[in-house]
Amino acid sequence: MMEMKKLTDICDIQYGYAFDSKCFTEDSSYPQLVRIRDVKKGYSETYYSGDYPKEYILTEGDLLIGMDGEFNIARWKCSGALLNQRVCKLTAKVGTNEEYLRFAMSKSLKEIEKRTAFVTVKHLSAKELNKLELDVPELSKQDKIADTLSRLERIIEAREEELEKLDDLIKARFVEMFGSIYDNKYGYNVMTLQDVCEPIKDGTHQTPTYTEDTVNGFKFLSSKDVTSGKVDWDHLKYIPEELHNELYKRISPRKGDILLAKNGTTGVAAIVDRDEVFDIYVSLALLKPLEMVTAEYLCSAVNSLETKHQFDHSLKGI
Repeated sequence: MMEMKKLTDICDIQYGYAFDSKCFTEDSSYPQLVRIRDVKKGYSETYYSGDYPKEYILTEGDLLIGMDGEFNIARWKCSGALLNQRVCKLTAKVGTNEEYLRFAMSKSLKEIEKRTAFVTVKHLSAKELNKLELDVPELSKQDKIADTLSRLERIIEAREEELEKLDDLIKARFVEMFGSIYDNKYGYNVMTLQDVCEPIKDGTHQTPTYTEDTVNGFKFLSSKDVTSGKVDWDHLKYIPEELHNELYKRISPRKGDILLAKNGTTGVAAIVDRDEVFDIYVSLALLKPLEMVTAEYLCSAVNSLETKHQFDHSLKGI
């Protein structure tokens, strides 16, 4: 039998500490500092050189939630890191399976995200967490649900790992077939992107106003919609007609064009595979291949390991 319980009744919530940014460092001899972007991957490459309260030290396996942007929940993967502000830790109370809590919270957090989908930057407040209610069955049923979902999760992770390896194989095969720009053993012409594309444009630099009207609004893509190397049409935001009219006149993306992520997962390209009317944010560049090159070849070249190496060496900022 399910029973609705407040989150605070089934777990303790510890909110992160406001560590002094002046002490942030890249020196790995200091403790890791958990930032929002680190929650999902489970480790940090930001470190903290100052003094800190001992009660904010994490241990491996702690359950964390990022409270800005995407509300991710995940297990932390190492001990000794520091719990920073806008990240919180959940610790299940007696009578609650913490893995069941993780899966239940993952569902609830996605629902909260949907309710705030049209806000430019989403924030999860302590007030919202404190009033959140979950369906909680008896402990034996929690154990069974958590075990089943954990096994399914492991299968999915294994499949994703296989796909990543296949993707790497495709990229390596591309170099085998067409050679490297560094030795150019086939003697091909070496060209820049601007040599093989129409003048490259990016999306709007202004912060867009979103609309919940998906019927009269227009699809709006950013770099997060091409992170997999394909255009993700399932999680789009929408902008009003006035803004669309202003943007589309300048950019006008079409089927067969290529979208290139300029930040986030930088350097990932995806071919526009639908006859959709849409607009893009500044985080995307629009490549329109000239007749001398096919979109499929150009997209594969941009996604190759060699091109990624070039992008990595030209990155600015974090």
